[in-house]
Amino acid sequence: MKICWALLFWLGSTQAGYAQTRFTLNGYVKDSLSGESVIGATVSVKGQNKSVTSNQYGFYALTLEQGEYTIEVSHVSYQGRSATIGLRSNQSYNFDLLSKTASIREVIVYSKRRDGNVKNAQMGKIDLSMNQVRAIPAFMGEVDILKAIQLLPGVQSAGEGNAGFYVRGGGPDQNLIMLDDAVVYNTGHLFGFFSIFNGDAIKNVSLIKGGMPAQYGGRLSSVLDVSMKEGNINKFQAEGGIGLIASRFSVQGPLKKEKASFILSGRRTYIDGLIKPFIKKSSSFYGSGYYFYDMNAKVNYRFSEKDRLYASGYFGRDVFNFNNSKRSFKTNIPWGNSTATLRWNHVFNRRLFANTTAVYNDYHFKFAASQENFEIGLYSGIRDATLKTDLDYYPLPAHKLKFGGLLTWHKFIPNVVTGRQDSMLFSPNNEGSKYAAEMALYLQDDWEIGEKWKVNYGLRWSRFTQTGPYTKYTRDADCNKTDSARYKIFEPVKSYGGLEPRITLRYAINNETSIKAAITRNYQYIHLVTNAGTTLPTDLWVPSTYIVKPQLSWLYSAGYFRNFADNNYETSLEVYYKDMRNQVEYKEGYTPSLADPEGEFVFGKGWSYGAEILVNKLKGKLTGWIGYTLSRTWRKFPQLNEGEKFPARYDRRHDLSVVSNYEVSKKWKLGAVFVYGSGNAITLPERFYIINGVLTQEYSRLNQYRMKAYHRLDFSATYTPVAKKKRRISSYWVFSIYNVYSRLNPYFLYFDQEGSILTNDLKVETKQVSLFPVLPAVTWNFKF
Repeated sequence: MKICWALLFWLGSTQAGYAQTRFTLNGYVKDSLSGESVIGATVSVKGQNKSVTSNQYGFYALTLEQGEYTIEVSHVSYQGRSATIGLRSNQSYNFDLLSKTASIREVIVYSKRRDGNVKNAQMGKIDLSMNQVRAIPAFMGEVDILKAIQLLPGVQSAGEGNAGFYVRGGGPDQNLIMLDDAVVYNTGHLFGFFSIFNGDAIKNVSLIKGGMPAQYGGRLSSVLDVSMKEGNINKFQAEGGIGLIASRFSVQGPLKKEKASFILSGRRTYIDGLIKPFIKKSSSFYGSGYYFYDMNAKVNYRFSEKDRLYASGYFGRDVFNFNNSKRSFKTNIPWGNSTATLRWNHVFNRRLFANTTAVYNDYHFKFAASQENFEIGLYSGIRDATLKTDLDYYPLPAHKLKFGGLLTWHKFIPNVVTGRQDSMLFSPNNEGSKYAAEMALYLQDDWEIGEKWKVNYGLRWSRFTQTGPYTKYTRDADCNKTDSARYKIFEPVKSYGGLEPRITLRYAINNETSIKAAITRNYQYIHLVTNAGTTLPTDLWVPSTYIVKPQLSWLYSAGYFRNFADNNYETSLEVYYKDMRNQVEYKEGYTPSLADPEGEFVFGKGWSYGAEILVNKLKGKLTGWIGYTLSRTWRKFPQLNEGEKFPARYDRRHDLSVVSNYEVSKKWKLGAVFVYGSGNAITLPERFYIINGVLTQEYSRLNQYRMKAYHRLDFSATYTPVAKKKRRISSYWVFSIYNVYSRLNPYFLYFDQEGSILTNDLKVETKQVSLFPVLPAVTWNFKF
C-alpha cells in the first residue's frame, strides 16, 4: 500500500506546476431513456489523441489545459454525441446517450468502442451486449450468456447442452465468475444444462481470457464479470417471456424520479407442473418432480452528485424430489446460490472515484432421504464474506490509475451426514468445517505513452491463511492418526502468498492495425476437485491447507489485431502458452467417502498452448463471427499414468464456431450457429479377462482415446409484429431449432454384455449414449 501512496504523491507533485493552467472535466455517461450508466463509453477530445473510458458506473474524468474543446462521446450501442466546452475552471458535465436500437433498427454485436479491438491495451477481453446474446439460437428457448461465450475462440463448452466452460486449457474452477462483485460457485441449473443468469436482469457481460488486470485475482484462467441492471430511473417498465419449460418476468422503475430506481426479476421452470397431470395418484412415483427458480433484485439511491448507494441480490434454487410409495422411499435434494452485494460510490474529487463493496455469498447442497422409520441427511457448501474497495484516479489524460484491496473470510463445509432410526439419532465422525482468510492489494495503470505505444501494467499482492478452529492430524505410512494439534478460532494454521505482476503492451502500426503482448502471473487458493467434466452440485470446494498448496500459473500471450472497412470488420490472431503448477486431481481408484478428501489428492503440473483466430462482422444486415482455436492441454502427475504426461479431459485440438445473424425485414430476423469440436479425451478398457468366473477389465493409459467429434447446427427466427399505431404492449416471438440435423453426439460410452460365461458366448460391446436429438422450441416475449 506504501507504493500506492508514494505514486499518488509523485503524480500530485508533478501537477503542482500546472495548477494554474490545467482543469478537470468529469461526469457520468448515461442512457437517456433508462438512466442506466453506460460502461465503456469513449470520451475523447476532438482533434487530439486524448481519451478516457467510462468505468463500471459510467464515471469519467479528463484533465486538460485551459481552453475550448469539443468533447466527443462514442459507444457502439449508442448514437455518438459531442459538446463544446470552455474549460476555464473545474467542471462537471453528464452525457446522455440515445440507444441505437431506440432510433434505428440495427443489429448490435458488442457493447464496446468500435475500434477498441485495435486501440485498447487489454488483450483477450470481450464485452457482450445482451442484444447479441438474445440473437443467438438458444437451447430450449432459454437465453444463456454462458452458452454465448462458449462460441468465442479460446472458450470451450463442458459438454452437450452444458453451461460449464473451459478457457485456454484451464479447469472449470479456474474461472472467476462474479455477479455484481459476488463470486458464484455453481453456475448451473438442471445439473448444468442452464445457467443461473436471467438475461432480463443482466446489463453487461465482460469476459477476460488473457492479460488479466491486477484488479482481478484468485483464479488462473479467466474472469467473467456480470453486472445486473440498475433499473429504469425515468419510468416504470415490465418485460417477460413464456417458453416451453420456463417463464420469466421483470419489473423496474423509479422509486424517486432521478434519485432512486429498482429492478426485480424472477424465473421458474414448470416441468413439474406439466408432468404432474400425467402421473396418476395411484402411481408409486406420484409426487416426484424437478424444478428450478431464481430471483434477482437491485435498488440504488443517489444521495448527491458525489454519493450513490447500490444494493443487489440473487437467490436461486434447484429442487429434485423422488418418491416411491411401494418402497416407502422419499428423497428431497435442494441446492443453489445466494448472494447479497452492498456498494457505495463516492467521488472524493473530480479525479478520484471510489467504490466500496460488502459481499455475502453462500452455496449449499442438501440431500434428505427417508424409508419407513429411517432418515438420513447430507449437507455441504461454502460461504464467503468480503469487504473491498476500488479507486479510479485520473491524474492526466495519458494515465488512468486503479488501486484497492479486499479481505474475504471463507467457510468450507464438507459432507456432513446425520441420521435417525425411530427415536435414535446418530452423527458419524464427520470432518469439521475449514476456515480461511484471503486478502489482496493491487495497483494498475493504463498509460498511453504516445500515438503508437500503450501499456496496461500492474502489481497484485495476495495472501491466503488457513485458520482455526481446526485439528491437524499426524499420520503414519498407513494413514492412521498418530498425533494431533488443535488450533483456536482465528489462529493461523498455514499461510501462502506472493506477488502477481501483470503487463500488457500495445503497439499501433496504424489506425487499423496493432500488435499486443501480455504476461500475467496468478495464484489460486481454492480448488474444485471433481471426477466429472463439469461442475455438479455434489462437487466440493476445498481451500489451500498445510497439505494442499495454491495453484500458480504464468500466461504468455501475443496477438495481431486488424480492423477493416471503417471498423465494421475486426480480425485477430492470438497465440498463448500457459504454465500451471500445483494442479490437483484424485488418486487412481478414488471412491467418494465421508473422509477428508485431502488424503485422496495427488499433485502435478499442467501446460497448454494454442492459437485463436477471430473474424467478426459488427454492423449491417448480416452480422456475426467465425472463431477457431487450435490448442493442446497436457497434465503430468508423478502418481498418475505411470508419471507420463497425458491429455487433460478438456483437451480439444480443434474448436470452430460460426455465428450469423441476418435482418430480413423489420418483422423477421434469422440466426444460425454451427459448432465443431474434436472429441473429448477418454480412458477406456482395452482388455477383458475372466478371473474366477468374474469379468475383469484392464484400462488404457489416462485419456488415451477420443470420442467422436462433436458438431451441431442451430437455427432461430425472430418475428416482431409491426403495429400501425403505437401500442402500450410490444412483443415478439422466437422460434428455434437445436441440433437441426439431429446429430447424435456422444455424451458418454459404456460397455454392454450379452451372453454368458457359462455358455461360452459372452460378448462385450461398446455403446454410446447421446442426449439431445433435434429440439424445436418457441418463446413469446413481451414488454410494456
